[in-house]
Amino acid sequence: MSDLLNLIVKTLDEHHASRIEVLDFSVTSPLYDYSVIASVSNQRLAHAVLMYVEEEVEKHGYPIRTVEGNDQSRWLLLDCYEVVVHIFVGEERDVYQLEKLWNDLPRVEVK
Repeated sequence: MSDLLNLIVKTLDEHHASRIEVLDFSVTSPLYDYSVIASVSNQRLAHAVLMYVEEEVEKHGYPIRTVEGNDQSRWLLLDCYEVVVHIFVGEERDVYQLEKLWNDLPRVEVK
């Protein structure tokens, strides 16, 4: 696991994200190595968690390509080049089922 990935997973966990899963795209995607999927209970928490992750990533000197989503979004995305983070509010994650879509990809164990 990369240092950036460890930093992101740790930050998500420390700020009350749940159901954190990491999918390994390193063999299949030339754009990024990992996709992190996490859930939170409400929109306010989603934006707070996103802000904490952004701050930690920048504090440690990693670049951020883009952030997708607004105050009304129930799915936020943070693209940090080698790691893409998806933060879902409540049942929204079950609607899109990214884990099922990418079921054939290896998972990275998170603690």
